[in-house]
Amino acid sequence: MVSVQKDRLAAIALGGNEPSPSGDPSETLVSALREIAGRIGPLAAVSRFFRTPAFPAGSGPDFVNAAAIVETRLAAEEVLAVLHEIEARHGRERLRRWGARTLDLDLLWLGDRIAPDPETQAAWVGLPPERQRTEAPDRLILPHPRLQDRGFVLIPLAEIAPGWRHPATGRSVAEMADALPEAEKAEICPL
Repeated sequence: MVSVQKDRLAAIALGGNEPSPSGDPSETLVSALREIAGRIGPLAAVSRFFRTPAFPAGSGPDFVNAAAIVETRLAAEEVLAVLHEIEARHGRERLRRWGARTLDLDLLWLGDRIAPDPETQAAWVGLPPERQRTEAPDRLILPHPRLQDRGFVLIPLAEIAPGWRHPATGRSVAEMADALPEAEKAEICPL
C-alpha cells in the first residue's frame, strides 16, 4: 500500500458544455484527465460523469461535470497554471464569465491550505451573488470560494471525497452536498 500525505492531495472540478478538439464534452473530460495525470500527478480517484444544467440557468447547453482527486508534488499556483494550459489546449477561451465553454478546470483545494489567507478567502466566500457575476479574484483563493454553493461540483465530489472537511468551516463535502436544495440535486444526473 502506498502512503500519500494529505497535504499532497488536490481536488479538481472538471466541466464542459461545448465540443473541443478532443470531441464532445465527455471525450474532452477524458482527455483532460489523462493530461492531469501526466502533468500534475497520479489520479487517486475520479467521480462518474454527471449531466448538469448550465450555470447560470439558461446560459447554454447542459454541462458534463466530474471531480478528481490527484496526488501532486506541485505547489497550488503551479497546479492552477497547468490547469489553465490544459484548458487552452482544449479550446477554452475566457470571453465571458460563467459562459459556455469547451473545458473548465477548477482547483478546489490542495490539502488543508487556505490561500492567500483566511480573511481573503472569507471575503470571497461572502461575496454577494450580484457581485460574483462580474468580479473574479486576481489571485488563487483556496479552498475555491464557491465550493459550498455548487451542486455540479459537490455531487461528483461527494462520490470520491465525502469526508474531506473545509479547513475554514469544518463542514465535510457530504454535509455541504446534503445542504443543497433538493430541486438542485435532482437536476444533476449521472451519465
